Order: sequence, then structure tokens, then C-alpha cells
Amino acid sequence: MELPQNIKKLDEAVINRIAAGEIIQRPSNALKELIENSLDAKSTNIQISVKNGGLKLLQIQDNGTGIRKDNFDIVCERFTTSKLEKFEDLSSIATYGFRGEALASISHIAHLTITSKTSDEICAYVGSYIDGKLQGPPKPIAGNQGTIITVEDLFYNMFVRKKALRSPAEEYQKISEVVSKYAIHNANVSFSLKKSGENNDIRTPLNSNHVENIRIIYGNLIARELIQFSCENDALGFKANGFVTNVNYSSKKMMFLLFINHRLVDCQNLKKCIDLVYATYLPKNSHPFVYMSLEMNPSYVDVNVHPTKHEVHFLNEEQVVEAVVTALETKLLGSNNSRVFYTQAKLPGVQTEPVITDKDKQNKTINPKDLVRTDSKEQKLDKFFGAPVKKTKEKELSKMIIMYHSQKNNMRKNMNIF
Repeated sequence: MELPQNIKKLDEAVINRIAAGEIIQRPSNALKELIENSLDAKSTNIQISVKNGGLKLLQIQDNGTGIRKDNFDIVCERFTTSKLEKFEDLSSIATYGFRGEALASISHIAHLTITSKTSDEICAYVGSYIDGKLQGPPKPIAGNQGTIITVEDLFYNMFVRKKALRSPAEEYQKISEVVSKYAIHNANVSFSLKKSGENNDIRTPLNSNHVENIRIIYGNLIARELIQFSCENDALGFKANGFVTNVNYSSKKMMFLLFINHRLVDCQNLKKCIDLVYATYLPKNSHPFVYMSLEMNPSYVDVNVHPTKHEVHFLNEEQVVEAVVTALETKLLGSNNSRVFYTQAKLPGVQTEPVITDKDKQNKTINPKDLVRTDSKEQKLDKFFGAPVKKTKEKELSKMIIMYHSQKNNMRKNMNIF
């Protein structure tokens, strides 16, 4: 008979590595956490630089409030945060972060460097972190107010995770999607994204608006078809607003941007219901573009559902979804007066086919073989066979000439007789 195995406590390094793997699943997850930290720091300018899909380098720079020098030693330890003091604060949380695990998780699976300066310090300070621990005291360095976080060699100690990720191009595409969504929602903040050593792929201006940022990121094809959407329900305690495309626009893939209390989340139930509403108006397998922001009482929302925080639960979910979908359907019915079809004029200098007038047709000789038979009464099949018809006419003409000469000869003979 086998005896049970002895239960032992895991080593702290193993615990931290496991937790880091749950929170940071790919480079885009790490960047999402860093963007939210910058927004919590009241930043108005966020610049992001990426190399090799974020695996080699992922750097974010902001002009926020910064990190105090005396907080450098614990900023990358687990469960250290300035946004939460007790569990009850979750019911009124107004910030993106609340666990204090993002920087700690990144430091356990990458080489992390933080450079930061606050408004009351004369210089910036820089520190390097490994496994949540500061490697030596912070060093003074020249710098502007704000924070620069540099993540290098992401998943260097998680070989399987690194190999399981997709190509750098696909990882960069996911990073671009995250930046695009936050740039549209936070239109008052300037965002820029670029590959290391190259020009900006995304750049939004400061104090812009939602429609303008949608035009910059997704193009004028979507922006010109947008209609504003809003609804409010005091009984359910929520307010929704955003921009959706009208029935003139359709795409093979649905673009759905949902923010609940300014937090980027995913709600499959709401997404499917909205897609069903558009299915009435759009062609088969066509989908809309939807940007929506839901605001509700923080006490109604449970943000502590998933380690990556991409999922939330809220009270009366089915009733809220039904109210939003009903208001959206009413909005689409009011905007479905007519369909608009856009045409593009030919550019100057483009060669066009000449227009043939009736006069040109009269002057131009058209061969019978070039004609198209439209009515058997107007044209006969013999007309399409040019060569045989020509020979027949020649034979008839020769017969007439022979007959003329024979008649002429006969007349002469008769005259001689008389």
C-alpha cells in the first residue's frame, strides 16, 4: 500500500514565477499593464518602442507623476501598490491597477529597468530589477519628469512559453491593437507606437477626440460611417456611450472595443447580441465596428475575476445587455433611411476609350463579321459569311455581263440580216 506524498510549501521563487506566468501571458499583456500604470500616473504623453515583437525590447515612456526615490526598493515586490489599502476599497476602485503584481511579475520573467523623476526631485533615478529585487541603490541620472520602464528579454527563463508564442510580426500586431484601443478611449492623451529604430506606426495628438483618433488609426472608411450612440438607465445604474458604424459599412471581422469604467475588457455576451442586431442590416458574414464605453457604479462591478483583468462581472448583466442592444437597434432604425454608395472619379490624365458618335458610325465601314445578330428578321446568317457572299455576287455580275454581250451580238446579227 502506497503512502501519501508529504505536502511542502513551495519556494518563494517558484511561487513568483508561476504567478508571473499567469499574469503576463504575452508581450501585449505586459504592455497593457504598463499603459494602465502610466494612465494612473496622470500621464498626457505615452511613447512606446518595441523590438522583435516585444520579446527583445518593450519600452514605455510617460510624463506622469513618477516614482519616489524611497519607493524604488519595493516598487517591484509583489502586492505593493499605492492604489489600494484594504479589500473594501475594491468596491470603489477608480484606478486600473489594484493588485500590485504587474511590475513584480515582469521582473521575474524579464530584465527590468526603471528610470523615474518626480516634480519635487532635482534629478531622475534609475534602478535595475531581477526577481523583484533592486540590484544596488538607485543611481542619479539626468531625465525629465515621468517614468521610463524598459523590459528586455521577455520570457528569457521560460523557454516553453517563449517558443509557444507566435511570430514577432503577429505579437507586434497584438501590441498595436492594445495601443489603438487605449488611444481611442483616452483621446485626451497622446500615444505613439513604433518599432525600435523606425518611424511611428501610430501617433495620436494631444487633446484629440474619439472620431479623429478612429480616423487616424483605422482610416477614413470607418470614420465617415460613424454614428454616435448613447443610452442611460437609472434603474439599472449604468450609462453607455460610444460610436458605431451605420449600415453602409461592413467588414469580414467584427471590431469591438469595450471599456467598462474605463477598463479595457471583453464581454462575449454583449458582443454576440450586437452582432445579431447588425445581421439584420448587413450582408451575410459581414460585421460592424463598435466602440462603446460603459460607466456604472464601481460597487456593481467585480474587477477581480481574471489575473489579466480582461474579464469583469457586473450586476444585472443580462438586463444591461438587453437595454444597450435595444437602444442600439432603435438608433440603427433611425439612421437607415437610405444607403450611400461612394464612387471615385477617374484621375486627370487617365486615358479613356473614345466615344463613338452616330456620325462616326456612318463614316466608318463596318465589316459584316463584326456585327452581332439581334433579330433573325433584320439580318440573315449569310451576312456573317463574308467570303461566300462576295463570290456569289461576282458570279452574278459575270453572268449579267455575258448575257449583255450575247444580247448585243444577237442584235447585230439581226441588223445584218435586214
